[in-house]
Amino acid sequence: MSFLSNGSSRVSAEMWQQVPLAPPDSIFKLTAAYKADTYPRKVNLGVGAYRDDDNKPWVLPVIKKATEILLNDPNLDHEYLPITGLPEFTSAAAKLILGSESASVQEGRAVSVQTISGTGANHLGALFLSKFYKWNGQPIIYLSNPTWANHHAIFKNVGITPVDYPYYDPKTIGLDFTGFLQSIRDAVPGSVFLLHACAHNPTGVDPTPEQWEEVATAFLEKGHYAFFDCAYQGFASGDLDRDASAVRYFEQRGVPLLVCQSFAKNAGLYGERVGALHVVGSNQEEANRVRSQLSVLQRSEISNPPSHGARLIALILNNPDLFEEWKRDIKTMAYRIIDMREKLRDILVNELKTPGNWDHITSQIGMFRFVHRCFPPRPFVFEREESMLIFFTLQFHRNQPDPISSHDRKGTYLSYRQWSNFHGRIKLEEFALCCRLPR
Repeated sequence: MSFLSNGSSRVSAEMWQQVPLAPPDSIFKLTAAYKADTYPRKVNLGVGAYRDDDNKPWVLPVIKKATEILLNDPNLDHEYLPITGLPEFTSAAAKLILGSESASVQEGRAVSVQTISGTGANHLGALFLSKFYKWNGQPIIYLSNPTWANHHAIFKNVGITPVDYPYYDPKTIGLDFTGFLQSIRDAVPGSVFLLHACAHNPTGVDPTPEQWEEVATAFLEKGHYAFFDCAYQGFASGDLDRDASAVRYFEQRGVPLLVCQSFAKNAGLYGERVGALHVVGSNQEEANRVRSQLSVLQRSEISNPPSHGARLIALILNNPDLFEEWKRDIKTMAYRIIDMREKLRDILVNELKTPGNWDHITSQIGMFRFVHRCFPPRPFVFEREESMLIFFTLQFHRNQPDPISSHDRKGTYLSYRQWSNFHGRIKLEEFALCCRLPR
């Protein structure tokens, strides 16, 4: 018994020695370092989450009201939801993104499944495609360059190879529409492209309505599949319909598509993980088959989704008064970000007389601003903000420690992605970061 016990202990101790140590997630490591810092005027330029004028998370008034209603509902229980989620939520969410009058909704061709926010929607959509999509060759997903970092991991984990397509043009600090459109035309027929529905992450650069029309036409000509990721509906422009216009236009044109939807940003429900996946079928019979397989996949992974956040959103979307209040809350957030962009541009151009063209600050949209442009003798500039008012520069030498674990005197951290984009290229780099410090 003693021998068996010792041998068992030795095997147990050595069982996972071959597992390599993975690096921590750069964004969440940054957040942990930020929380540990005691500097009173610190600013976190990492995770994309809205903050108010006091640099605090903002709980939307409509969310507070909906929460109070749920807390006082005598019929509320904590039973399991159906595998595909809360029906009152999924049906309303589909109408929100596709449009209540859309043909796919009216004809019962839109399959909607509640997911673990937008990340879960991306994963479930990727998993479904990996098993059932008719690939023309090897499973490949075309992703914009750059894109949300998690996109690459999500598709790799289900056996789909990410391939970049041109999107951001550093020369214009805008969209490389020529390269984008050409990549669509050059891809093999039936290719899958991931498209950001609005407020592109991380560039804030979106196609114009006319450009979206050309993209949709190119998709139809090549028989491509559109994998839409919509994390910022309403949060981008302040208008729910405007921010859904690209998705709705593709659906109206008959482009084959699915949509990943998140309520983290536009409802401030970051931690509730409220999202949905919508797959548009060609007819009801096809939709039923898609729904059955999505149910099987969902059951094997999370069994069924959580209820609280979905109940909040279902209550808001299905109550006209709460829905109008939510739209006002969305405008509060979106218009504040737009106003701060205008103020920052005014400070740089009119007060500081900063050389260069700063129109990108107001032409880009959403909570991200992305710049990578040459301004001798300051060769590269990278900017990103959740809210901004004060402009300053940070200097790092080639051999300075990784700024994930260090910060300048102002307590402002740089993410690994920001650092890795520039580290070691030249002897001295200057980074321009914009933020709003609490007064």
